[in-house]
Amino acid sequence: MKKNKFALFIAVIIFSHFSFFAQTNVKGTAVNDDSASTSGSGKIFTFKYKKDDRYRILSRVNEDVLINNQLDHHSEIVSRVSVHIESVKAGGKGVHKANFMTSDTSTAGENGKHLTWNEEYNSEYERDAQGRFTIDAEYFMPVIRDMPVFPQKPIFPGETWTEEGYEAHDLRRTFNIKQPLKVPFNAVYVYEGEKRGDSGKKFDVFTVTYNLYFDSPSPENKEGLYSEYPVTTTGYSQQKLYWDYDRSALDHYTETFRITIVTSYGNVFKFNGTTEAEITQFERTSDDLDKVKEKIENLNLKDVQVKNNDKGITISLENIQFKADSAVLQESEKEKLKKIAVILKGYPNNDLLISGYTALAGTMKSRLKLSKERAEAVADYLAEIGVKDLYHIFTKGFGAQNPVAPNNTDEGRSRNRRVEITILDK
Repeated sequence: MKKNKFALFIAVIIFSHFSFFAQTNVKGTAVNDDSASTSGSGKIFTFKYKKDDRYRILSRVNEDVLINNQLDHHSEIVSRVSVHIESVKAGGKGVHKANFMTSDTSTAGENGKHLTWNEEYNSEYERDAQGRFTIDAEYFMPVIRDMPVFPQKPIFPGETWTEEGYEAHDLRRTFNIKQPLKVPFNAVYVYEGEKRGDSGKKFDVFTVTYNLYFDSPSPENKEGLYSEYPVTTTGYSQQKLYWDYDRSALDHYTETFRITIVTSYGNVFKFNGTTEAEITQFERTSDDLDKVKEKIENLNLKDVQVKNNDKGITISLENIQFKADSAVLQESEKEKLKKIAVILKGYPNNDLLISGYTALAGTMKSRLKLSKERAEAVADYLAEIGVKDLYHIFTKGFGAQNPVAPNNTDEGRSRNRRVEITILDK
């Protein structure tokens, strides 16, 4: 079924934000929802920040998109947020620097769907011990703010409270509005008590529910053209939060949501779906450059370089061999990747970015296509041999951009035909 472009654009605007909270490791955190303990004394819940802590949130939205009550398509949106606690102020307020990236799913590979590394957004803000934000108007991320917010008193199992929060929507493209449109809501919280995960670890569980309703401002229309745009947006969100009391941080969460948009043409777009997210502290790689270089040297791998960049440590496979004019890896390269996989498995909490490059030959379109397919082929193989699943491996094709050597010699072109594997620590 052909996807409606307007629906896709609005979906990315709305659902790239689900959602944004705090830090810790999510592995082994499946929870039996029937195991709640609603007895016991009250607890005081606060966020506790530590200078130079780093973590990432990986959320996955699965939704059905209906247009005028007819199913248009199913969509999957993966958002990745990396956060650095730059400092902690008096009173426990954490100064955050964050990077946001939302990926769409690409063509299906042998092991599943590929996640394309898309445009990034940076943000800076402060968050206090109760969970409230202080953020300048220039920042569009995160979208959900002041949620969760805890009262400054002990909370008992079964207790309910209400706190104000808001969503900040990016309407620059559709409405030419230069600052986020703030949509307030009243979130209703229920503390369900303690529940035990499959690993035996206990979590404090909260449900959070809020409704949305807002009328969009009319878009700026200097050229006198009339186009379709959202007029009214309504919806609800119901989230379940799993809190690690020992770490004073959120561990993971799930969500059910429904959003309805009525447009200026009278069309009705409905987005019904679920969100699940893992929140993981990752290993810093910047201090490991020499160690990784030494491991690569000990493996006696030819045409492999190691370097630091602004996203982490990058292992560059130059002159990587594929079958002619294809994205099918030669067996020699698979053997090379098996050896590199040992190094990659040493960073279980770090996502990977696989970047493909070509020499300067053919058209720009064909170069971009081939470089993307070759990056995906490497991602497929790393997933196949158990390095990570494809929800933790992102890919991007650059074509002939960023050459590492001149393209006017055979040697230079061979070096530029490369795939880079970055162990992300941002």
